[in-house]
Amino acid sequence: MGLLSQINSPQDLKKLKLSQLKLLAEEIRKYILEVVSEKGGHLAPNLGVVEITLALHYVFDTSKDKIIWDVGHQSYVHKIITGRREAFKSLRTYGGLAGFPKRAESIYDVLDTGHSSTSISAGLGMSVAKRLKGEEEKIIVVIGDGSITAGMALEALNNAGYLKEDLLIILNDNEMSISPNVGALSSFLSKRMTGNLARFIRKEIEKIVPKFPGGENLLHFLKKGEDLLKMAVTPGALFTALNFEYIGPVDGHDLETLIEILNNLKHLKGPVLFHILTKKGKGYPPAEADPETFHGIGPFKIETGRPIKEEKALPTYTEVFGKTMVKLAEIEPRIIAITAAMKTGTGLKEFAQKYPERFFDVGICEQHAVTFAVGLALEGFIPVCAIYSTFLQRAYDQIIHDVALNQAKVIFAIDRAGLVGEDGPTHHGAFDLSYLRIIPNLIVCAPKDENELQHLLYSALKYDNPCAIRYPRGVGIGVPLDKEFIEIPLGKAEVLKEGKDVVILAIGYPVYLALEAALELEKEGLTVTLINVRFLKPLDRETILKYLKNTKRVLTIEENSLIGGLSSAIAELIAEENLCLFFDKIALPDKFIEHGDLKTLRHKYGLSVNSIKEKIYKLVEKK
Repeated sequence: MGLLSQINSPQDLKKLKLSQLKLLAEEIRKYILEVVSEKGGHLAPNLGVVEITLALHYVFDTSKDKIIWDVGHQSYVHKIITGRREAFKSLRTYGGLAGFPKRAESIYDVLDTGHSSTSISAGLGMSVAKRLKGEEEKIIVVIGDGSITAGMALEALNNAGYLKEDLLIILNDNEMSISPNVGALSSFLSKRMTGNLARFIRKEIEKIVPKFPGGENLLHFLKKGEDLLKMAVTPGALFTALNFEYIGPVDGHDLETLIEILNNLKHLKGPVLFHILTKKGKGYPPAEADPETFHGIGPFKIETGRPIKEEKALPTYTEVFGKTMVKLAEIEPRIIAITAAMKTGTGLKEFAQKYPERFFDVGICEQHAVTFAVGLALEGFIPVCAIYSTFLQRAYDQIIHDVALNQAKVIFAIDRAGLVGEDGPTHHGAFDLSYLRIIPNLIVCAPKDENELQHLLYSALKYDNPCAIRYPRGVGIGVPLDKEFIEIPLGKAEVLKEGKDVVILAIGYPVYLALEAALELEKEGLTVTLINVRFLKPLDRETILKYLKNTKRVLTIEENSLIGGLSSAIAELIAEENLCLFFDKIALPDKFIEHGDLKTLRHKYGLSVNSIKEKIYKLVEKK
């Protein structure tokens, strides 16, 4: 491993010469490639931030100065050089290193994060706190060009420029090509505008010029001239207008330039934005050629870049959603598809190609996506917002205030509901049944399989109210898909089996686990009533109460938080009806679930056939 084997902390970096840092950068790229090809993870973004990560830790004292990564998936290099080199081999595995910054792992991780655009707000808060405490450590934010377009980031930029706190923002721009002319000129200007001599001259001018007649006007003119020069040769007009000292754009893979400018910026006070241009996938040709695929990827062969996995015979829920949207668009011209920077991730790529005028990718702006959909709905269209469960949380007020209050017919296609695996607590969709169930006018449902998913999507077109359909990550159950759509009656549950000993109420993914458990129990002498609840809201009270009153023993199963979801709905129903019965539940506990493979996590939290059977036997034993 050469130089990398000597790096156990950022202090070890400072012992290296520039030529050695360049060699280290290539060693790190190779190491990341080896580990991610085996474990999966965010490859392209991390290959693109090798040099800026090394430069930041080389220039600053990061045991005291704080670096906030946005989004945290670009922190692999940071982890490797902050004492977690060997642990990096366990990346994203159960009990291993997290794929995002995690304060419990290291003093160098200052914010647990996995959602974008939060860094500037947090960094500004830390900067204010440092000033109030009389501390002078630097707060550094590294944010991507996608993340900085989100509303929260823009709000924070506006506030930071107003407060004029000491904050250094590194804008990692990996979508622009590096123009040799602009890049070279801006690097030249950036070095000189931030150098000690330039700062000294600027301060002296600010002292002397106002003493002359008309000096204030002259000083204003000189400052304006400097700003105009920057605007003429750089894209920094917006940041200059927000009271930021704008530096760049600069080649983000030029270590020498990065280190020189960062050394200058180290002593610069106030809000500063340093714009660097990087290439996603830098150093690995397949990732450079296709950064979207290699943004987040499973295990693959380094030689070819092709995935290491058996060809899946079953379609994923995401694929079924995407195909269904194309079919629905053929029969319903009012359908509009909306996503928040996740066209491929949500399965809408084919829809976007076939119906470009009816597809909108609004960027990392979930709040805007939802209220944008409301505007379309109120004008007679049927917008479908395809957003991951964990990201829809960001638009909660819009769902309440704009969608539900206006009873706007927006359909939410909520992908990655429930446990998602290796991305961990920031990405598990553990709360959507809970946070959606309490909202008036909103239909909340979940299919038991991929066939029911397509029918619920079709049925949602027929319902009058806004509708949220949640479905899990990964492949479907393997049931055949009906050729024709079937309308599912609003709020109607499905009785899959009838028995006399226990009632199982399940929703979504766990329905088939419950069915398998029920069939095994039947062979062992117990009979079970299994109800696919399907609609959490409105709840099929009539069907459910009929079986509860007869059986007196009930088990609820959901891949959602224990609080507020199916188990809470059934507990409320039992209380309202003054029923006396034995009641147990399987759900995710009231905690943030760690990262790990889905099989391990589901087994740990009771989402398995054996766990269901154990719960049933305990219920039956109760007298």
